[in-house]
Amino acid sequence: MQHIYSNPTFQLACDQFKLIADYLNISPDLRDRLMFPKRSITVAVPVRLDNGTVRVFEGYRVQHHLSMGPTKGGTRFSPSVTLGEVAALAMWMSWKCALAGLPYGGAKGGVQCDPRRLSPGELERLSRRYLAEMIPFIGPHTDIMGPDMGTNEQIMAWFMDTYSARQGYTVPEIVTGKPLSVGGTYGRRESTGRGVVYLIERAAHLINLKLVGGTAVVQGFGNVGSIVARGLTHKNGMKVIAISDVSGAYRNEDGIDVRAAEQYTKEHGSLEGLPGAESFPPDELLTIPCDVLVPAAISGVIHGKNAAKVQCRILAEAANGPTTVEADKIFFERWQDVFVIPDILCNAGGVIVSYFEWVQSLQSFFWRETEVVDRLFRVLEQSFGAVIKRSKEQKIPHRIAALAIGVEKVMRARTQRGLFP
Repeated sequence: MQHIYSNPTFQLACDQFKLIADYLNISPDLRDRLMFPKRSITVAVPVRLDNGTVRVFEGYRVQHHLSMGPTKGGTRFSPSVTLGEVAALAMWMSWKCALAGLPYGGAKGGVQCDPRRLSPGELERLSRRYLAEMIPFIGPHTDIMGPDMGTNEQIMAWFMDTYSARQGYTVPEIVTGKPLSVGGTYGRRESTGRGVVYLIERAAHLINLKLVGGTAVVQGFGNVGSIVARGLTHKNGMKVIAISDVSGAYRNEDGIDVRAAEQYTKEHGSLEGLPGAESFPPDELLTIPCDVLVPAAISGVIHGKNAAKVQCRILAEAANGPTTVEADKIFFERWQDVFVIPDILCNAGGVIVSYFEWVQSLQSFFWRETEVVDRLFRVLEQSFGAVIKRSKEQKIPHRIAALAIGVEKVMRARTQRGLFP
């Protein structure tokens, strides 16, 4: 069964699960039920291009488990999307939702495409056809979609409209991350980045690290990374000395003007040629001495070969699975030097506020942004406290503590519901 998910990211997720399964002494007959997805869908997505030809794209959706409620997860449009990558992200989403106490199982979807090479019309047709192909498998009480890499509020609006047209009435609760005008929530776009900054502040308080005047490095200057960089500089008085995106890595020891960098990327599409910063090899970015290191790009970037060279006090994993199991073994030995905020805790802000949006859509009762942010921080504080408490009491690394809490909750739900004959 595992061969259909053959992918380094899925293998990383499985390796992490096996580590936790051994720690929790999970019985062999329950391990595969907890690890492998309940449902995986692969669809052909034919789209008529502007030149009149028809191109067929590959689309995926993986629903990891439905033991605690509907599944929830984003949809990414990227050339690198595979079924295995999507399955790994769905598994991590399961543990993330359980850790945060959300009534969801994990899901993820995607289309193998490069949205930057599609015209607005082609992108709309692709989005609508993908959602139409998924209608038999999704629903506001089955599987709720959201934005991810390569997708945005507009695509979520097309998703919602396509589903609603099939139902004959408006169904805003089928997606999250949609525009405010069609039932979105305040604070959704900023939620993941805000959550990362909040947890960095909490970690700094615990280890008595003064953030004001400190240095930070952010790998990945997209929606999450840019908001984290902005929060660290303008809210906490830190200097962001290096950032990166698909075009390369850029540094300035005196601090990069984050707002200017954001404006530059809007105008030029990437950081390439960013004024006031020099380019350098991207491989060196993660080993720059700094107080806070934020990997906010892709999985597996911190591995056995560079983990020992990481020189930060706080490692805030804004990306999914940025640290391999081999690197974790090194960080387990360096736990007094490097405070790791594991990904299923660190980047949970997005799905937490997505949950808030789903609830608001179901009730047609909407909250102010201050309410959304306050509730977000309360959930994160509860999750952070639980991880730190378990880590201290059982003398285990933060990742083991976080995953153990998440896996235990799902395992308890599975065993109490039983196995349908």
